[in-house]
Amino acid sequence: MGKASLKGRSAVANVAAGDDESARGRLLSAATRLFCKNGINATGIDAIINEAGTAKTTLYKLFGSKNNLVHAVLETEGKQWREWFIAAIETGGGSAQAKLARIFPALKDWFRQERFYGCPFINAVGEHDKDQKQLRAIAMRHKKVVLAYIEKLAGEMGAAEPEVLAHQLALLMDGAIVAAMVSRDPGVADTAGLAACSLFVPSKPKKAKRAGSAPEQLMAV
Repeated sequence: MGKASLKGRSAVANVAAGDDESARGRLLSAATRLFCKNGINATGIDAIINEAGTAKTTLYKLFGSKNNLVHAVLETEGKQWREWFIAAIETGGGSAQAKLARIFPALKDWFRQERFYGCPFINAVGEHDKDQKQLRAIAMRHKKVVLAYIEKLAGEMGAAEPEVLAHQLALLMDGAIVAAMVSRDPGVADTAGLAACSLFVPSKPKKAKRAGSAPEQLMAV
């Protein structure tokens, strides 16, 4: 009886854990869509639980508060976007410059999606108090990962200043994302891509000095 009882409780616990995981996924999915489409401040708890098909108590049990849900959405969205972005750049292989050149075609594919609502990080920081440190910190963690990846490729390409090039490309990316969100025109990625191409100039290796230009004391050796 004791062993059977333990097994029964374990099975119930597993079912409950599975239910929580399913509810968490539905809440994250619903909140992500509504936050991106309508804005975080304009989206209430009731709209999220109706979309997710869960109870309000479930949301608070799993996330504790709307703020915690917002943070979870941004962390999840950031991870998924980075995985998509890096995969899109790496697909097909090639040189570092060829990979950097794929940035804006990849963004154009994103802009074409029906559910493209802009960058969730830009949107979140934009609609909140600019002194809101937590959202800014989450946004900056996301940006640093993206910048580090682009800087790595810039270094492999032979850019004179990989960090500077990474920031230049990131500014073009942010500008294209905002422009596409406002205009609903995926073609803005092409314009940003043209501007980016002018930056893909590997640094020229220094020419070795000819023997005739060596200092006299070396010539005499």
